[in-house]
Amino acid sequence: MTHETAVESTAAATRAAHRRYLFPCAPPMYDEPLVLVRGSGVWVEDADGRAYLDCYAGILTTALGHCHPDVVERVRDQIGTLGHTSTLYVTEPAVEMARRLAAMAPGRLDRSFFTNSGTEAVETAVMLACLYTGRSEIIALRHSYSGRSLLTTNMTAHAPWRPLASQVPVKHVVSPYPYRCHFRSPCDETCLDAFARDFEEAILTTTSGKPAAFFAETIQGVGGYIVPPPGYFQRMAEIIRRYGGLFICDEVQTGFGRTGGTWFGIEHWEVEPDIMVMAKGIASGFPVGATITRDEIAAAWTAKTISTFGANPISMTAAVATNEVMVREDVRARATARGAELRAGLEALQRRHEWIGDVRGMGLMQALELVDDRRTKAPSPTRAKRLLEATKAEGVLVGVGGLHNHVVRMGPSLLITAEELDDALDRLGRACARVERGA
Repeated sequence: MTHETAVESTAAATRAAHRRYLFPCAPPMYDEPLVLVRGSGVWVEDADGRAYLDCYAGILTTALGHCHPDVVERVRDQIGTLGHTSTLYVTEPAVEMARRLAAMAPGRLDRSFFTNSGTEAVETAVMLACLYTGRSEIIALRHSYSGRSLLTTNMTAHAPWRPLASQVPVKHVVSPYPYRCHFRSPCDETCLDAFARDFEEAILTTTSGKPAAFFAETIQGVGGYIVPPPGYFQRMAEIIRRYGGLFICDEVQTGFGRTGGTWFGIEHWEVEPDIMVMAKGIASGFPVGATITRDEIAAAWTAKTISTFGANPISMTAAVATNEVMVREDVRARATARGAELRAGLEALQRRHEWIGDVRGMGLMQALELVDDRRTKAPSPTRAKRLLEATKAEGVLVGVGGLHNHVVRMGPSLLITAEELDDALDRLGRACARVERGA
């Protein structure tokens, strides 16, 4: 057996074992899934020995690229010193990360609780809002995605991601989706009044009139990088607070400079949330979720609680090391500069291909919405699937999203260089050409 044959056999065996032993509800991407074995910076390599330029970053999680040397060194030191404590004990890495979040979060948010994932951070935030307000009903957005627990799947407004209906009192209002505006095409400033009416009517007709919170992603991720129109969050925050509820802001995908210019997406709209949740890019792929709020809201949780693995020294060390690099490299400015270049490249592709209906996003969080016809805007999941396979063939990794799996998403490392981004756009352009000619 040659070396090449042995490698292919190993990759095939791994794929077969994955199909045999893991839950089928979480299938990997591609007709023939990638078996990744190593990564460095914006590059990953699969078990077949092929390299890929990663423009999806583990769903926007490896924000500094793969295996950043500063993070690797710090984690190696920590794991040989102290690996686990639980929240029953105090560790310097957890305290240091909490200090850093308090310094960079908007407004008066300065009390953090660390968990293992975005799902847990959302659960913590919703529980906290209910405890603080003495209420239980939550307002969320259609097209939203909030996690994989019983509560967060019920908060999610994508039927394929909702395996079980629960009795959690969540009400969904119209998503601020400019390309497919529920009220006017093209969406303009008059739509804010319509969004506000829908929001208030939902409170008055589908809740007790006393909601605990409004929960929203600043840019809807799984929804297809849906960016709300200017003024949206100011209006909705005013309404929920007028009815005695809190505004919970989801920065799981948008946080830590991803949108360019600010540390958190909500800062673009100059709104201070009451509670904010974070995860993904916070720790270079180590399991960390964070919920941050004000003193008086944090104090409302008087029952005992614990997180066995939350705030563990290894993950907290990774978070601190990641944050130090983010500050030193000024990833906010990098995301602005590289994001503008990425957006220009995607808009150039849109001019060449009629089936690219919309280009949208902020910073290094950009998407292509694919359609069968620009006039009708009929979603094109088939073409998105073909483009996904074509990008794999061209050696660049992207993601898909949208209600119909018709939106191609890009969210590369915040440290991607201009040259690497040009390479990625060239590969994406060749993939689009493959789709165009039916290859």
